[in-house]
Amino acid sequence: MEGVRLAAVEGLLRELLREEAPARIAALTEELFREARSVPGPPDGASPHAAALAQVEEGAISLWNWAVTKHTGSVVNDEQRAKLRFVACRLVCLCEGSDPPEATIRRQILMSMKTGKGWIDIGKPDLADEFLEIAMSSIEKLYVKLLEGSDGEADIHVHKADVEKNLFKVLSYQAESAVAQGDFQKAVTCVQRCKDMLMKLPKETCYLSILCYNFGVETYELKRYEQSSFWLSQSYDIGKMDMKYSHGKEMQAKVLRLLATAYFEWDCNLYLDRALKAVSLANQEDLHPAGFFLKVKILLKSGASDEDINSAVAEFLHHEMSLDFCLNAAKLLLEHGRESVGFEFLKSVSERFESSPNHGRITLLHIEFLLQSKRELLAKQKVEEIIIGYYTGKQLLPEALNRLHIILWDMAAKHYEAKSYSEALHWYNYSVSFYTPGQIDQNLAKLQRNMASCYLHLKQVDKNEQQVVAIKALEYLAEHLQDCRQLFAALKCLVRLTLSKVMADNEEKKDEDINSMLTYLTLAHKRLAESFTDEKFTGDMKVLEAHWFRKVAWNLAVQLRGCPGKMRDFFLLSFKLSQFCPSDKAVLIAQKTCLLMAAAVDLEMGRQPVPPSEQAELLSQALQHLQACKEIWKILKLTGDFAKDPTDTLLLLYEFEARSKLNDPALHNLMESVWEQPQIEVKTLEIIASLAMESPARYPVLCKKALKSALNLHRKQTVIDVEKFSKCLHSLINLSLPTGLTDLDACVLQEAWGYFEDGLSIISSTDAYPEMEILWLMTRAWNTGIFQHTVGKCREAEQWCGLGMRFLSHLGSLKKTYEGHMTGLYSEVLDKLDRAKGFLSKEQE
Repeated sequence: MEGVRLAAVEGLLRELLREEAPARIAALTEELFREARSVPGPPDGASPHAAALAQVEEGAISLWNWAVTKHTGSVVNDEQRAKLRFVACRLVCLCEGSDPPEATIRRQILMSMKTGKGWIDIGKPDLADEFLEIAMSSIEKLYVKLLEGSDGEADIHVHKADVEKNLFKVLSYQAESAVAQGDFQKAVTCVQRCKDMLMKLPKETCYLSILCYNFGVETYELKRYEQSSFWLSQSYDIGKMDMKYSHGKEMQAKVLRLLATAYFEWDCNLYLDRALKAVSLANQEDLHPAGFFLKVKILLKSGASDEDINSAVAEFLHHEMSLDFCLNAAKLLLEHGRESVGFEFLKSVSERFESSPNHGRITLLHIEFLLQSKRELLAKQKVEEIIIGYYTGKQLLPEALNRLHIILWDMAAKHYEAKSYSEALHWYNYSVSFYTPGQIDQNLAKLQRNMASCYLHLKQVDKNEQQVVAIKALEYLAEHLQDCRQLFAALKCLVRLTLSKVMADNEEKKDEDINSMLTYLTLAHKRLAESFTDEKFTGDMKVLEAHWFRKVAWNLAVQLRGCPGKMRDFFLLSFKLSQFCPSDKAVLIAQKTCLLMAAAVDLEMGRQPVPPSEQAELLSQALQHLQACKEIWKILKLTGDFAKDPTDTLLLLYEFEARSKLNDPALHNLMESVWEQPQIEVKTLEIIASLAMESPARYPVLCKKALKSALNLHRKQTVIDVEKFSKCLHSLINLSLPTGLTDLDACVLQEAWGYFEDGLSIISSTDAYPEMEILWLMTRAWNTGIFQHTVGKCREAEQWCGLGMRFLSHLGSLKKTYEGHMTGLYSEVLDKLDRAKGFLSKEQE
């Protein structure tokens, strides 16, 4: 029966070693594992199959090595490798014999250890124990074997040291298996034996300490706090045994923090002293925010006095801590009802981070906890402080501002539900304070709707009816007022009122109001351009008004992405209004951006299906905006470092698109300056190539030159981006070698050949070249050869088909699909070429 099973195993083994298909490999692995488990252990006496055992052993070792190779190549997964190791190890044990040589025993130890560890690593420790016991038994055999051949005391010490390294490993694996199976006592025994060996194996200190830490983590996650605290204590103690080979203070502190947490969650009252001692030791080992936070957490849980907690908080106020950590600490204090300590701590944090752009987050937390503790008056004072700061240069970051709006709306909603409509309006008005003129926002529309609801409940006059009257009156005043200050005040009111309508209107009315906004801002520009005789309206006032209106125009432009024509008009208005402002850096940047955006919109509109005359007008307008932008950009570059600013590239690409589509003769001069640029980027060249062939532009020579330059830059990269290189090469070949043409000029074919060779060069040097691109190159080369073949150009056909075959050799999974067909056709081409050569030879005779 044993012989039958062995034969079955051998047959499966041989088949597996030849197999390539992953699905079949998986099936054979399962069959082998099942058969090998039923094969009995090595016989006590002489085996009737002894002659065949050498062959079995050789197959087992081949299987072991094959499993290693296939796992590295991701053909077999971790579990399959563990099963194959099981089979190989079981077969090698069967072939061991009664007195194996030293090399065989050493191999047996290695294979048994790795098999056992493999089972542990995939979560099947019960299957590991058998092999770890075999490894332990083999280690004993090896030690006896070494002693028999030793020569004196020195030899014995050497052999003992040799054996102890393997013994240490096996014991540590047995400990892992025991922990995984919940056998705490066995794990303790194994680790203690390992610990006793550290004097002779000091380099294993770090490994054993981390192993105990991992046991501590495992048992902590299972809420076995007593076991967890034991393992973590062991980890810390082992880490102290030999500082030279310790894992360092940071890891020691990490161990101690988890130990403190285990005591804390086990029974904080019973193990308070132990938890505090562990976390204090952790903070001595390595100063870390988590350690301070844990200490405060333990003190709060234990009901410590405010004085003790203040003392702990004072500890970390002397050290550099992040704002996030400080805010979390404050939350912890306040959530545990320690308001005096918490608010005092927030005050200290506020002073420390006063210059931080995130300072608003501190005030927000303060407001939230004041509201939670029903101190609305103090919370209102804090909100008003933020509003004052907002208008004096201390603005909140967007995330913090959004959070504040949520707090304010929540408070307003709370009062609305309680029918305290005046109080609800108070909180809504706080939120309104953060919206700037010209800003269009859905939330603002909702806010005004909610406020309107409050007004209705308070029986106030309908605001919409008043609006219509007010707008008509203000329009009349804006046209006829001579007092400049009153004039611009009226225009501002018009803008604000119309903006509130825009946010409440449906789409049809919104368009009308947007047009009205365009009219009002154009009027503002017209009046600012006039000469003023009003002495009370100073130059500074004129600048302030210009700033206000230009920002409104900017905000409207940004919001109108769905209406490109209107978007452009508002950007241009913003630019014109900014010309009444001093040309400082901020204004110059705004002007540059307005003109760039206007040009971009004109180009985008020109790409749409419009009549040729309208397209030409849009492209010409874009060129005008770009010329003005260039002049501003020259001045702006003198004010600072703009090395990372993309403006130069955008100006070039926008101008190229406009001039190429207009068939402008000036395009030649523009491109001469481009070719001379030493730092031009690959992406820029690729965009130029694309634009050069975008209708109505058609510049194939220019396109090809840009692509060749891009290809050269790709090659010069330290690490070539093959994805981008392949796309660039694809475009260049498409341009150089038109599809479907058979009668191609020799120069065209020679040029295209060079590009295919470039592709082969890169493909040969990397495995990352996209397979579909290799397939495309192969197909193009092959089809070119076939076209040559059809017109009787046998030599050219052989060359191009041969080129296609060279690409075929680099295909991966697709190779088999094409190999048979192409090889057959290629043979026909070669035969035809040979016959043609023979015919020529006879003619020459």
